[in-house]
Amino acid sequence: MLDRLVELGALDVEWQGQGVAALLPDRVTPAQLASAFSLEEIPVSPAVGRDDGSVWVLSQRPIAIGRLRIVPSTHAPAPDTIRLIDAPAFGTGLHPTTALCLEALQAILDGDPHDSVLDVGTGSGVLALAALTLGVPRATAIDIDADALRVTAENAALNDLASRLTLAAGGPETVTGRWPLVLANVLAAPLIEMGPALTRCVGHRGRLVLSGIPSSVEPDVDRVYRHLGMRRIEATCRAGWVAIVMQASW
Repeated sequence: MLDRLVELGALDVEWQGQGVAALLPDRVTPAQLASAFSLEEIPVSPAVGRDDGSVWVLSQRPIAIGRLRIVPSTHAPAPDTIRLIDAPAFGTGLHPTTALCLEALQAILDGDPHDSVLDVGTGSGVLALAALTLGVPRATAIDIDADALRVTAENAALNDLASRLTLAAGGPETVTGRWPLVLANVLAAPLIEMGPALTRCVGHRGRLVLSGIPSSVEPDVDRVYRHLGMRRIEATCRAGWVAIVMQASW
């Protein structure tokens, strides 16, 4: 059965009791599916996209990124584990841009502990919560989307991290102060547009992690931030997406 579902283009398959559920493209009709398995009919329901529809899975599932685990909210608390509610806010850990950011975050904190982090465009809050889980005392998370801030607040409470997290509505131009580490996993165009405001948030010799960048436009993003005084430390690529780690020259 699994082989046949894969041939039909299944994006995800789960065994549920004595049956099976499959996530299939729209081009596969219920009649075709019923015929393929000699069944009279197939129950059909709409699929729900996660990470703003960019990742398609039947249900939440645990994922390991470095030493961190991201799990559904129904899982029990555990060390180095972030529990997330099932919500449309971006940041489940399944998208390559989030994974690249989390890997960069762990590498930075392993080499040099930080006392605070700013997460720009926080989505589900997963990056800020990861920083707190990894031992950063305080994090600030900002987003222009009120629903994202609501989801982040719920996830922070779920993980008993709310007392160490500050939430604010808006972009980097709306916050004051500087941080030793700034994370921004958004799209390339906003990264370019918010460059001056974002770099003003980076403290003395601070690090800036930029993600959400298609590999085709990486040079454009890199050029903007180098012009603003940031020095490129490294870049990693996965599935056509790039994350860049930069350091302030001031």
